[in-house]
Amino acid sequence: MLICVFVGFASGLPLYVLLQLVPAWLKDQGVSLTEIGLFALVGIPYNWKFLWAPFMDRWAPPVLGRMGRRRGWMLFTQLALVLSIGVLGLFQPAASTGVIAWLALAVAFFSASQDVVLDAYRREILPDPELGLGSAIHVQAYRISSLIPGSLSLILADLMPWESVFWITAAFMLVGVAMTLAVREPESEVPLSHGLRETVVAPFQEYLGRRQWSGVLLVFGFMFLYKLGDNMATALAMPFYLDIGFTKTEIGLVAKHAALWPAIVGGLLGGIIMVKLGINRSLWVFGVVQLVSILGFALLAASGAHLWLLAGVIAFEYLGVGLGTAAFTAFIARETSRAFAATQFALFTALAALPRTFANASTGAIVEKTGWVDFFYLCALLAIPGMLLLFKVAPWRTRAGESPAASPG
Repeated sequence: MLICVFVGFASGLPLYVLLQLVPAWLKDQGVSLTEIGLFALVGIPYNWKFLWAPFMDRWAPPVLGRMGRRRGWMLFTQLALVLSIGVLGLFQPAASTGVIAWLALAVAFFSASQDVVLDAYRREILPDPELGLGSAIHVQAYRISSLIPGSLSLILADLMPWESVFWITAAFMLVGVAMTLAVREPESEVPLSHGLRETVVAPFQEYLGRRQWSGVLLVFGFMFLYKLGDNMATALAMPFYLDIGFTKTEIGLVAKHAALWPAIVGGLLGGIIMVKLGINRSLWVFGVVQLVSILGFALLAASGAHLWLLAGVIAFEYLGVGLGTAAFTAFIARETSRAFAATQFALFTALAALPRTFANASTGAIVEKTGWVDFFYLCALLAIPGMLLLFKVAPWRTRAGESPAASPG
């Protein structure tokens, strides 16, 4: 369980650098909202990580392979993240936007690759009875890591140059490096392989054979749409807070903590509620909370920079995020085959990340055309199609362990 804490922290930190620190940095340096929105496209590696996940699952890395397949890839990706995050701050956004975009893309690639190996590692070290608890601890540590780029780094940015801020933030990845050096290589049930078909094709063939095309399309559509509105609503959170008049220190001290702890409580509460309601009904209940909470941002945009309202709106929004993520993660786990867990998990989480990459890239342009209030109303409307798919994917009356989309044909 202690390992799960370190794994979750190392996994979450680079993503929150991209989602929170980089947009705040760009906004602070005068980059337009349209350009900041387009930076969401650097998250493409999170969408395509299933393409190289089979190779990381079956092959050991060069040079570091003597550490073992899992630990070798973990150390490689973590060292690459330390370097790529730190180097970001060496450039000026106004003069080197293109270079920064490529560096941010490198951070996303190494972060997505680290997620592939950490998910597989976590699955291998946890016995089945401990998977639920280990996954819950991982998710909460993942969220706690956001305190570094979303709070500490923003406060430091008011006190020192951005170059120093990025290197200090990058240094926190050494927590993951220390963990990798301290743990042992797990006993893997996945054999080393050099056969292309066995490595790449088999995981996808198994899922298609189990679900058939109709079920696959329904599930994939749901994974894309369920959190679409919520992802878009929070895509430009940092520029939004700055735009309506909050300082970076206020955001670091108030907004970030108002988001983090309700999300953690929501995640743990969601796990408890799912024991009673089951996964299907939880997806319904938590989806409604998630949808309604988006409207709080419209209220904040209309009311202006009031700290008490900021804290309340964000707390409720992220309570909904915590609840919805708990049920959504459980749904993904239910869809995954044990024999191909790493590759299929990479595929499903990549699908879930699509809105964060492609839909979010348009958010800056939408805000500049419509304004913040109408933008958040639009996000609430875009949350409805995912809810409607629950009629097919996870009907209220279906037992918790079943799903029509999961049945062949």
